[in-house]
Amino acid sequence: MSDQLTLPAEPREGVGKGASRALRRDGRVPAVIYGDKKDPVSVHVEEKLLVKMLQTGHFMNTVVSVEVGKDKHRTLPKDVQFHPVTSRPVHVDFFRLAKDATVQVAIPVHFTGEEKSPGLTRGGVLNVVRHELELICDASNIPDQIVIDLAGLDIGDSVHISAVELPEGSKSAIDDRDFTIAGVVAPSAMKSSEEEEEEVAADEVPAMEQDGDEAEGDAEGDAEAKAKDGE
Repeated sequence: MSDQLTLPAEPREGVGKGASRALRRDGRVPAVIYGDKKDPVSVHVEEKLLVKMLQTGHFMNTVVSVEVGKDKHRTLPKDVQFHPVTSRPVHVDFFRLAKDATVQVAIPVHFTGEEKSPGLTRGGVLNVVRHELELICDASNIPDQIVIDLAGLDIGDSVHISAVELPEGSKSAIDDRDFTIAGVVAPSAMKSSEEEEEEVAADEVPAMEQDGDEAEGDAEGDAEAKAKDGE
């Protein structure tokens, strides 16, 4: 689980584009705290500290305590807007968490045991269908990542959500199907060889069936001839 982060903030008095631009010139980022059936709170935070937290790679899946004076808001980052040219953060939305709240978050998937996968050691390729899993978690126990062991997987095998042991307090947000997360597929060279063999086998089947039909026809003709001779 990611450790809770603490982000100091100050109340934001002015609103509008002009006030926001002035804050950004001073190295501050406008933000809003909302949720838990309470009034939204407009604040601004230090850009350098925010960028440092963003660089952890798990900021969006971490509970952040936004401290506004003596008030502490237990939140989860919901959206960060970036400048289209400079990529600097220009606005942040924080969702206020209620006590014992559950949240839906996208958790990255990490794969291990590649060297113990027969399919991968034979030259197979890992086809990742989902790089993240949408989970519903206890807000106080959000996992950093979901680790999936590939040991024992051969070419043609796949990993479904039902086979993944999720952390306590977490469950898949998709509960209507057993979806695929990843699978081991044959490389292009191996696929081409298999396809050629299948084509050859397919070409041989009609010929065999045709020979069988002709032989059956000859047998029926012989039977009819004998019947006429008997007459």
